[in-house]
Amino acid sequence: MHVGGRDYLRCKACEATFLHPAQRPAAADERAEYLLHRNDPADPGYRRFLARLADPLCARLAPVAEGLDYGCGPGAALAAMLRAAGHVVSVHDPLFAPDPAPLARRYDFVTCTEVVEHFHAPAAEFARLDALLRAGAWLGITTCFQTDDARFAGWHYRRDPTHVVFYREATFRVLARRFGWRCEVPAKDVVLMYKPRVLDATPSPLCPNPDRESP
Repeated sequence: MHVGGRDYLRCKACEATFLHPAQRPAAADERAEYLLHRNDPADPGYRRFLARLADPLCARLAPVAEGLDYGCGPGAALAAMLRAAGHVVSVHDPLFAPDPAPLARRYDFVTCTEVVEHFHAPAAEFARLDALLRAGAWLGITTCFQTDDARFAGWHYRRDPTHVVFYREATFRVLARRFGWRCEVPAKDVVLMYKPRVLDATPSPLCPNPDRESP
């Protein structure tokens, strides 16, 4: 699919739409674009936006849970909100908080707010997220779900040059089956994945490498 001077492919297994790998932005261009976003941790509107994930997640967590905000951005606003709710939160971001030490541990929860659409290697990234979760942990995600293809060309989310992969609700249900998670969608564009304490010994095959899928 050729749209707006860019080429997009579709994963046949999970229905994700993704930008052709040759057209992905460089890290420096991603950082410059992200700094244009107005994600002020003190902005009430931004905090309400983050609360769409924080509120249902906190309702499912034990008191003083230990978590990681994966892809925290320059302000780490969600981490601050979760700390204020009584949780212990580490942060990691490849551009703004690149310390690898938090990636060597496991957590009661991991959050990814407006992050997964930036993944250049989504299969590997979701495997990493699974490895960061303890048994009985939660993975919280926000991203705009893609709906019908007819609206894709004019979709504001597609036009962000740093957004390289777009997920449908069905995509997350495929991922849940792959990793043995339980998938919940508590609000529009919000996903909560629960990693059971007793995992299925026979997970489904990993979604094929999308780079090899056809348009």
